[in-house]
Amino acid sequence: MAYEAVIGLECHIQLATRSKMFCDCPVGFGAVANANVCPVCLGMPGALPRANGAAIDAALRLGLALGCAVREESVFARKNYFYPDMPKNYQITQYDRPLCEGGSVPVAVGGATRGFPLTRIHVEEDTGKSFHPEKHGDRRVSRVDFNRAGVPLLELVTEPAFREPAECAAFLTTLRRLVRWLGISEGDMEKGHLRCDANVSLRVAGTSAFGTKTELKNLNSIKGVEKGIAAEIARQAGVLESGGRIEQSTLLYDADQDRLAVMRSKEHAHDYRYFPEPDLPVLVVDAAARERAARALPELPWAREQRLAAEYAIPAYDAQVLADQRELADYFEDVAKSTNPKAASNWVMGKALSLMKEHGWSAADWAQRVPAKNLAKVISAVESVAVTATTGKSIVDEIALSGADPEPLIARNSAKSSSDDLLPLVRAVIDEHAGPVAQYLAGKTATLGFLVGQVMKKSGGQAVPQVVQELLKAELAGRVTGG
Repeated sequence: MAYEAVIGLECHIQLATRSKMFCDCPVGFGAVANANVCPVCLGMPGALPRANGAAIDAALRLGLALGCAVREESVFARKNYFYPDMPKNYQITQYDRPLCEGGSVPVAVGGATRGFPLTRIHVEEDTGKSFHPEKHGDRRVSRVDFNRAGVPLLELVTEPAFREPAECAAFLTTLRRLVRWLGISEGDMEKGHLRCDANVSLRVAGTSAFGTKTELKNLNSIKGVEKGIAAEIARQAGVLESGGRIEQSTLLYDADQDRLAVMRSKEHAHDYRYFPEPDLPVLVVDAAARERAARALPELPWAREQRLAAEYAIPAYDAQVLADQRELADYFEDVAKSTNPKAASNWVMGKALSLMKEHGWSAADWAQRVPAKNLAKVISAVESVAVTATTGKSIVDEIALSGADPEPLIARNSAKSSSDDLLPLVRAVIDEHAGPVAQYLAGKTATLGFLVGQVMKKSGGQAVPQVVQELLKAELAGRVTGG
């Protein structure tokens, strides 16, 4: 029997604020265990929370960017449950009156863009982190680090609109790009800045009723999300095909072993005994606050991508790569204003991104090391054949590592393009390589590339390849005719 998957995602976005959601403790990855804590985030008696305004602003930016309806009045609630890494034994979150509702995320899937609808985006605090014994003799007890307890989170809940694991991976890639673009989160799944749970159910293809869903947790990479959902779809299909019944439960996915394990039977909302948080007032976001947040929104990545392609006449693929990071798109535009836009695109996507990856530099780091005006000078020099492309790349290497001025480097490494400079080198190569010359004259024209390379080597890489090729052809033609 053919089945159709029905998938919904719950994404937790750790916000890049300086302090926690309801206290002044600093937020930071890698601090000494239990160093960033206070009576409020440890849930001490009498400690009173106060909402972090920067976290609310971040939630507004994301909600408005995705076309959500923003409530003028939303309410914080207590979600009650016991777990060792939740010091208060409840989590402050939002329940029946969230800040943002509706909206959608535009995702490129299969060559087309689809809007995947959202249910809500709400604000909450994170839990601490438990460290359990991982192997025999590792340690005898579990330990808890409360540094993360109280860190601001946004929970983004989608409608059950996904049918394929690849759609979920594309959705998360788009969401990660957006939160980084807006500057509200680092979006690093390996560090827990972006976490995802997936609700998965199967139904007979062609029917509309929902099947029994399970929830997958411990999905800590985009690839892991895709693999974990695929594994759960296969597991549920196997159970149904054998006449079994799907039990509503929460499962953990081990990406290294590609293995699922049942964690617990699934809770329901009433199990958490939600009620309004008595220590926090109603959160009011009036029309003026929404308008201020809307005005502060940057051009969104998908709009930037379309504009780059149209305004600079570059391919859609180039625009997609350049608009992956806001800083990279800004840098490209600064370069393209001073030189050929397509050449600028090629150099930024090629040489610049290659060096960034090699040295671990961000786009902001790169813009400081190689200001846009300097890269534009090198590109223009290559385009005008003042230097060769190979020399241009070497100049960019030197600029990036030493901060050198490109103009003296360009002048010192000017290309050899005149026949007076190159003809002696061409004739010397022809005389030194009788075998390849004979092959060329016999019709094996691919040998010309070897001869060009030999001339380039003699010139120290400063000869213009196109000029060398034309001079070689002319000289070799003369050998055929006896001229």
